[in-house]
Amino acid sequence: MIARHWAFFVSCLLAFTGGHIINYSVIMYAQEVLRSDVLAGVGFGLCFGPPLLLGWYAGVLCDRLAPTRIIHAAQAVFVLAAVLMAYGDHFIADPALRAPVFLSAALCAGIGWSFVAPARMTALGQIVDATALRRASLIFNLLVMLGFGLGPLAISVCRLYIGWQAAFALAVALFVVGSALLFHVSTSVTGKPPRPVLRDILDGLGAVRRDPLLAQLLVTAMFGYMLMGPMQVILPKLTRTTLGMGELGRGAFLGTLAPALIAGGLLCMLIARCLPHGKTVFAACALSGLLFAGMGRTTNPSVAFVLLALVGLLGGVAISLIVTAIQENVDEKVRGRVLSMYTVISQVMPALSGLAAGALTQALDAQRAILVVGGVLALAALVNATWMPALRSYRGH
Repeated sequence: MIARHWAFFVSCLLAFTGGHIINYSVIMYAQEVLRSDVLAGVGFGLCFGPPLLLGWYAGVLCDRLAPTRIIHAAQAVFVLAAVLMAYGDHFIADPALRAPVFLSAALCAGIGWSFVAPARMTALGQIVDATALRRASLIFNLLVMLGFGLGPLAISVCRLYIGWQAAFALAVALFVVGSALLFHVSTSVTGKPPRPVLRDILDGLGAVRRDPLLAQLLVTAMFGYMLMGPMQVILPKLTRTTLGMGELGRGAFLGTLAPALIAGGLLCMLIARCLPHGKTVFAACALSGLLFAGMGRTTNPSVAFVLLALVGLLGGVAISLIVTAIQENVDEKVRGRVLSMYTVISQVMPALSGLAAGALTQALDAQRAILVVGGVLALAALVNATWMPALRSYRGH
């Protein structure tokens, strides 16, 4: 399966890495050059906020058009975001005047995420046979998590040896090569007759409302992704102010999420047949919140590394099980729209929690902000387990 579709999977890895290079660049640049945690939170919110509106339309398009066409257009917008950041850094001398350009780049990235994520997930469902969809979904999710972890590491290496311009150029190159790899990947047009967009959106929502398992999976995903924003907004500051790490140390610390998330995804592939999926999701979410809160109580970099690795491991398990369950239980007729709801959640919830984390860090400090966030999310996982019977009893196919 991987050999047959290697171009698509490699393209996914390149695109997700490039996208997270842009996300992290916005955050780190705002904190270190523009000297503002609030701007870092706003920038991250712009990176993932637009899907709240555009993601619904993206889902309709994914059920109407060939997904690869949508992917190419979205990745061109990402390239524009990287070019804007390179322009602002090189041509605007006063750092204070660069903020509008970087926030515009963040908005472009948000528009790109609105379309590229649901289009790639829909394309996966088209090019992979139904019998291989479960394994393909797990591999796809591993690539998503790997790109998330490689982004900050790539930025650190580029900045150490060349500078910010190298990071922006690398993002452009990754998107260009990623698009080129899709030229021979064939996806289909559904051929549905034109209908009002709102009617298609409501049909997708109706399909979720009629299926308690799908609805509870999507709600659980909301809480699971709330941890992603604080990790990207608060942890870069924690490494400087509390853990006292250098440039490579910071990159390695933030890059810990990549192998940890991958290990969680691989572990998920091993335990999927042995454990009840629903209960495992709730347990992984609760424990990851508690361990994240524990990072606010340590000043030892080694302990922080271990805690972050465990958070990533549990997050990889929970996210992989959620994505696989959605792919396996969604009706083909509304696949694009339901998957777009998932991608809206995966992008909007980190944006909202990242914005809140930026303000919380500004009001308190990095350590206390982490304690608050971790405690709230652990409690939310326990509460959700009490009122979600369909997911609680779900064991997987």
